[in-house]
Amino acid sequence: MPSHLPLLRTVAAALAVVAGALSLGACSPIKLVDRLTPTDTYTVQNDIAYGSEPRQRLDVYQPLARTAPAVGHRPLVVFFYGGTWTTGERAQYRFVGEALASRGAIVAVADYRLSHEVRYPAFVQDSARAVKWGLDNAARLGADPAQVYVMGHSSGAYNAAMVALDPRWLQALGPSPRQLAGWIGLAGPYDFLPIGDPDVKRAFDWPRTMPESQPINHVSAAAPRTLLMAASRDNLVDPQRNTAQMAHKLEAAGVPVEVHAFDNLSHVTLMGAVATRVQWIGGPVMPPLLRFLGLAPSDPSHRAPQ
Repeated sequence: MPSHLPLLRTVAAALAVVAGALSLGACSPIKLVDRLTPTDTYTVQNDIAYGSEPRQRLDVYQPLARTAPAVGHRPLVVFFYGGTWTTGERAQYRFVGEALASRGAIVAVADYRLSHEVRYPAFVQDSARAVKWGLDNAARLGADPAQVYVMGHSSGAYNAAMVALDPRWLQALGPSPRQLAGWIGLAGPYDFLPIGDPDVKRAFDWPRTMPESQPINHVSAAAPRTLLMAASRDNLVDPQRNTAQMAHKLEAAGVPVEVHAFDNLSHVTLMGAVATRVQWIGGPVMPPLLRFLGLAPSDPSHRAPQ
């Protein structure tokens, strides 16, 4: 019996995360996930400025030297978290940096200005600036400059989609979305007019919100290859209107797109299932994500505890 205690403790902790995610707001369960995140599987550089504003900062997670692929061939992922453009801190998403860096990616987890301070399009402009930083610094960090991706969850997936699909934001800074190897959206809102949620109204200055603010209106044949994931029963962001319709428009434009829907996950646990210590009970989120990034889909060190 004692030999099974580590497994039971891990299961109990993981189930607590999932239960918390189902009963609390989006922030609290993320904090719980962070408590389960390993600290010895990556290196990190904290508080790097990508702009002059206090919220224009990011943390960079890098693989250990022994982690494949080799330096110079690693993908770089710029990640934006959710929170209705109202809340969020990059430190709460260490689990995203760890999960991907421990598999061989370099990950920049970026803050951006929120709606208590700015309105659309400022947070999109911040996101574009963070992606430009990634493009400019990929080689220096040991990544392949041709393998830079932008990724986000919920409102962060909106930011990622706008940077990848609407060329205005990167082109204003010099680069182009054509330089991206792909974009990844988890439970993203890509088509949400008219706006009902008070937080979203504030972020987008509703009703003075233009249709050009919607990512789905910027789909073209020039869009980068795409990975979309959603929870089938998401009660916060309608997966049919957003993920399914975005996929349909991308496919109609001839853009390579891969779509995954998960019946056993929620809006929040879809993100939590990325975490190394809980992904094995949440659903197969990581294998398609790793394949999309060109990384090995499995690793013995990331199996469920024995």
